[in-house]
Amino acid sequence: MRKGTRLRLVLRDLGSGFAFASMAVSGQLPVWSLALYGLALVLALMGKRPFAHRVKLTALLLLAVAVTLGTNVLAGSLNLVVAACAFAGLISAQRVLSTPDAATDGQVHLSGLLMVAGGAALSGELIYGLFLILFGVMASIALALGVVEAAVPEGEPVPVRSVMGPLARGVTFAVLGAVAFFIFFPRLNWNMIGPTASPGLGVATAGFSNSVRLGGSGTIKDNPRIVLRATLSPDPERDSLNAYWVGRTYDVFDGQEWSNARQASGPFEFMTTLRPGRDNLVHQRMELMPAYGARTLVALETPSRLGNAFINTQRGSRRTHISEQGGGEVRFRDTGISYTYEAYSLPPGSTGDEVRDLPPEEQDALLAIPDGLDVRVAQTAARVLNGEREPLAAAQKLSAWLQREYKYTLELGGDVADPVADFLFQRKEGHCEHFATALTLMLRTQGMRARLATGFFGGERVTGGYVIRAGDAHAWTHVFVPGQGFVTVDATPPSHRASQSSRVLEQLVSLYEAVESQWRNAVLEYNFRDQMDAVRTVFPRQRHKAKGDEAPSRTPPPRAWGAALLAAVAAYALWRTLSRYLARERPLEATRFADAVESMLASARVARADGETLEALDARLGKEGHPLASALAPVTRRYLEARFGGRPLRQGEAQQLLSTLRNAVAMEAQRLAREGTRPPRARAS
Repeated sequence: MRKGTRLRLVLRDLGSGFAFASMAVSGQLPVWSLALYGLALVLALMGKRPFAHRVKLTALLLLAVAVTLGTNVLAGSLNLVVAACAFAGLISAQRVLSTPDAATDGQVHLSGLLMVAGGAALSGELIYGLFLILFGVMASIALALGVVEAAVPEGEPVPVRSVMGPLARGVTFAVLGAVAFFIFFPRLNWNMIGPTASPGLGVATAGFSNSVRLGGSGTIKDNPRIVLRATLSPDPERDSLNAYWVGRTYDVFDGQEWSNARQASGPFEFMTTLRPGRDNLVHQRMELMPAYGARTLVALETPSRLGNAFINTQRGSRRTHISEQGGGEVRFRDTGISYTYEAYSLPPGSTGDEVRDLPPEEQDALLAIPDGLDVRVAQTAARVLNGEREPLAAAQKLSAWLQREYKYTLELGGDVADPVADFLFQRKEGHCEHFATALTLMLRTQGMRARLATGFFGGERVTGGYVIRAGDAHAWTHVFVPGQGFVTVDATPPSHRASQSSRVLEQLVSLYEAVESQWRNAVLEYNFRDQMDAVRTVFPRQRHKAKGDEAPSRTPPPRAWGAALLAAVAAYALWRTLSRYLARERPLEATRFADAVESMLASARVARADGETLEALDARLGKEGHPLASALAPVTRRYLEARFGGRPLRQGEAQQLLSTLRNAVAMEAQRLAREGTRPPRARAS
């Protein structure tokens, strides 16, 4: 197999692999399809083609797989789009392992196009776009090499080095043309043509559960994955929000874990009101990412209303109901990959809870302490407070004491019999759940109502909104203040409330999120409105003047004329450059070879008569017995074969012949130097 052929097949198979990867990044393909295609691609890249002589057998196997997939689709256990994508991947796997010929190449590229289309329907995410470009580049070069290979006679090598430069330039122009296509031709809304969510990579985790059990290590604090994206109105326009995003609260502690006194759920509705609203509510457009993995709605602390929720699944998006649970938690009715909804919260520092609005059992739970609680907890709280009875001041005093006397750590052992006593009197270090639990119980021992709240702390600005990471999961305390309601007091040291993951990882994830957001806006969701907005930035509307002023001009502003003139000049310059480039004379490989030979002979002072060809010069030097005649003869003969005999120079052959001639010239120069004579000048005829 020729070297050019091997390269073409590798590029073809890699292109197919990137096309399959554009589907695989959605996380929706069956595991067995991933394994089968991966094995096929590895064998193909190794040059193994086990299906080359088993076409009928593999066709029957594909038919059996198609029947199996169709049965699963009819049974409702497999999505139709996912089944079609998996089958396209298996077809491509079968083709790359078959006899490499023109028909097979076309089928591999066609299946690659089908897989790219399937990947668009499954996810369309940023990584999909990367694999789309890689597939286009690999497939384009492989197709071009196939055309060149077909034009080279059998047995001759493919001039890979000669054609790779023009191919690279052509592919670059093709990619730029595709970018221009995306700009000038808006797409339909992405939600209309495919699922809007994919599971993504990695295990989803939000840190929410029906109970909070103390003990163990806080591994979630090291997770840099983004679980929530929010757009606020009014926009704070701060790089770091440092806000509390509440998910639910807990009021019952049994000594080991927190739960809620009220477990029953309310009716499912499209909008849920938790407390009366006001005129200055903070509006939030929320998106819970696939990395979230829970059904609890999250909002800025002291939420008033939540609703207008949509669930995103592999089959598309639809509106869904929500319901209030115990502890002020609001849940989606259905489980999905990701969610979008709206929330309204009271401004920071506002309160809206009254104890009289809570059922009696919840009021009692806010003062309850577990049986067997270490007596030192109450004694320590009384000593620190030193007679302070105002709830908020007492909570702040205890919080400052905990931050001063105790260390924050994520490295803890397993379960202990009394985690509160272990934290306060033994280890004297813990994570946010230990600090929040200690503060809540110490307040209760002094007759002050308090509860545990869980959610997230932080908010990092990315492309006009705010993102929350899994590592921002947090727990804090709500202390009830008469006349104000529940007020947040956080005993965890401020430097350890947000994500504890690597800063480098966070920056990489943030960079990916920023680029992915631009990908959404500029590619997936780019529409006619976006196109018109881009036009308006160049051609802004004229403001109407007041009554009595001159009528507004209907002609474009000077800036528009200037932009149009610059665009015209740039287009003309590009056209002239391309015209000169395409019209230039391209010397043949054999002609460039002859020029190199003539230059080398000139350095040896071998003169040529006017109009004397290389063939005539070779014949004349042979008759004269010139020392370079024996080295020049094979060079001349090979030039004539390449120029007129239809036998192009093989890859590396020109360099080998020139090297032989160069050595002969150098040896002749050394001989003459030893003899002290000048090199003979060929007689010009």
